[in-house]
Amino acid sequence: MSEAAFEDELLTEAPARADTDPAFVADLKDAIDDSDEDRIRRLVAPLHEADAADVFEQLSASRLERIAELTPDVYTGEVLAEITPDTREVVLGHLDSSHLAAAITDLDSDDATEVIEELDVDTREAVLAEISAPDREAVELSLAFDDETAGRLMQREFVAAPSFWTVGHALDHMRATDEELPDKFHDLFVIDAGFRPVGEIPVCRLLSAARATRLTEIMEQPRIKVDPETDQEEVAYLFQKYHLVSAPVVDAAGRLTGMLTLDDIVDVIQDENKEDMLALAGVNEAGLADTVLQSVRSRAPWLLVNLATAILASGVIALFEGSIQQIVALAVLMPIVASMGGNAGTQSLAVAVRSIAERDLTAANSVRVIWRELATGTLNGLIFAVVMGVTTLLWFGDLQLAGVIAIAMVLNLACAGLSGILIPLGLMRAGADPAVASSVFVTTVTDVVGFLAFLGLATLVLL
Repeated sequence: MSEAAFEDELLTEAPARADTDPAFVADLKDAIDDSDEDRIRRLVAPLHEADAADVFEQLSASRLERIAELTPDVYTGEVLAEITPDTREVVLGHLDSSHLAAAITDLDSDDATEVIEELDVDTREAVLAEISAPDREAVELSLAFDDETAGRLMQREFVAAPSFWTVGHALDHMRATDEELPDKFHDLFVIDAGFRPVGEIPVCRLLSAARATRLTEIMEQPRIKVDPETDQEEVAYLFQKYHLVSAPVVDAAGRLTGMLTLDDIVDVIQDENKEDMLALAGVNEAGLADTVLQSVRSRAPWLLVNLATAILASGVIALFEGSIQQIVALAVLMPIVASMGGNAGTQSLAVAVRSIAERDLTAANSVRVIWRELATGTLNGLIFAVVMGVTTLLWFGDLQLAGVIAIAMVLNLACAGLSGILIPLGLMRAGADPAVASSVFVTTVTDVVGFLAFLGLATLVLL
């Protein structure tokens, strides 16, 4: 086959972005439904692991299971490391321990740990029994740390050299060593006699230096040394703050035990941001492979909380039932006040949660930020008080009613801005996650204050 024909065949079987090509995904579904093993392999084999993972994530659980039965070899270690946890859970339950052991053998320890930690106890023990002793020890050491910590996230393969070596010594050692080097690494760590990191050298600087140059002459001090018990969100913050591509992980004695790399930290940042975004909406992550029952189970509790708060707001309305019966316009206008307050509170809340997550909102500047949100809410309230006052006057021809809704608008939007910042700060001080519970409380406050202010003022002024 000519080179051109070979390239044409690759382009036909594997588009550059198969994960975004509906025709490709449809072809794969047809191959699975037809139990065509050769066609499944032919379609999946040319794909990059990340693209293959994206394609698999678009399949139903039954088709994922069918692939595991027909062509388990397409679930390579790299693919298993790339797919999302919910999809991986479906797949892992239908792969035998021998296949899993072979699949993770070529993975770095951090990726191997990510796959193995999701196995049930019996399968995990069977897989660990089939891999080499060094790999098994690395995985077991990682599993000993809590989930979402640096110890669970770190890679135990790294490159280190003693401080008395020269560049030539380091390069010759890396080329001649029998030990496997990490698949990708960006820094060489310089260690002292106690195996404690005293410096780090970017690979680009190492390669450009003269062989006779001592490592201590070109190294720079490690900007951070990470404790394995450190929360992964804290590590991600440090990577962002210091613009790191890798960082050493040290034990209690300060000895180098592993490294963290930027590719894993990017995943952490994305996961944390996605988690906060979903939490603000009161839902958990739902994968395409989730069943209806799983989706209902994750969302129903928050809907129950929202129902309780809605009943509370309705109770406030019920207090003014007589006023609403006498002035029908109140029923028309009161949802506007509550809705504007809810939107204003959500805006303030989103800013607050983001600032807390990025460590921008601290005790030192909290008073200034609280005042800013209160002032912003009040000024917005004044602006929309004029808008709604004029609208109400033109609509109903009642100057007093226009004044009532204008005052209620100012009060509710000022309260919305204040609650949007105070509630997440209060939850953070109490040790709770502001992203998870803040939206329910803020919405409740704006609804109750909005109805109470508008209906209460209307009762006092108009009746």
